[in-house]
Amino acid sequence: MIKALLAIGISVLLSISAYSQNMSKDNIPRIDLATIAQESSGNSYITFPTDIGNIEPLWFEANLIPSFNIRVSKDSRLMGVLTPQIIIRMYQAESFPVRTPSYMPQLTMYYSLNSKPAVKSFNVFGKLAHHSNGQEGNFYLDNGEINTISGNFATNYFELGLVRTRYNKRFNAVQFFSSSFEVHPKSLTIDELDGIYSRYRWNNVVSFFKLPVNGSAAKKASISLKGEVTWMFGELNEWEPYSINRLNVGLTFYYHPKFLEDIGIFAQIYHGMDYYNIYFDHQISVIRFGIMTEKLRF
Repeated sequence: MIKALLAIGISVLLSISAYSQNMSKDNIPRIDLATIAQESSGNSYITFPTDIGNIEPLWFEANLIPSFNIRVSKDSRLMGVLTPQIIIRMYQAESFPVRTPSYMPQLTMYYSLNSKPAVKSFNVFGKLAHHSNGQEGNFYLDNGEINTISGNFATNYFELGLVRTRYNKRFNAVQFFSSSFEVHPKSLTIDELDGIYSRYRWNNVVSFFKLPVNGSAAKKASISLKGEVTWMFGELNEWEPYSINRLNVGLTFYYHPKFLEDIGIFAQIYHGMDYYNIYFDHQISVIRFGIMTEKLRF
């Protein structure tokens, strides 16, 4: 069921992209680096306890992504973003445990190749990031299984990529496309992850933000759709280079009701490696729902 829904979602993304039109000059918003950075880093959210799939029963998963912009002015072509991201899961178990949160602080530098903010733009970025779970126990249990309760997980990585934005006249929507390559150096990753955790990844994201009919820059996009695809390279669980197990795919639909100010509801489909620190060894397929802060304004 989940794979079928993913296929439908990807088909929708490809269909919308195929109908892309040239940029219109009427009522088109400007997109500065702050908006591009926000879309690239993602949004804070909290899920409802209604996950469908093979993930462990959760009361919620919360993704906290505060961002601190470092720039000279709003129209700067160079901007830094400091993001102390944390992902938390509360399990439906005795005492409602919150186990091994993901700590993911990161510093990202963005540079616009455009002379001034515009809806059609090319931008490049570089990121330095850390991912750990704040534990110091043995990685493996005595029986050889990974110690997901208190085992140490830590990796540092850098990522280089580009972001392209444009306006889709037919759908009155702003499009984002980003592609990046992520590297986890062996010297900056714990030894236990060798051969079982991908150190090279190709990340791709396509997003569409439906604008209000009147094109007012003071309004928020009422609907957004984001598709994410990651391919994991390198030695990994003795998988073949083109094994489908190396593919992570996600699709998120967001809707912002008019009667809500800063939050909306979302539905998400995800299939692939678990992104929650030491739980990476789990292959999950899940459909989830929740609320999200979507603050992109155009």
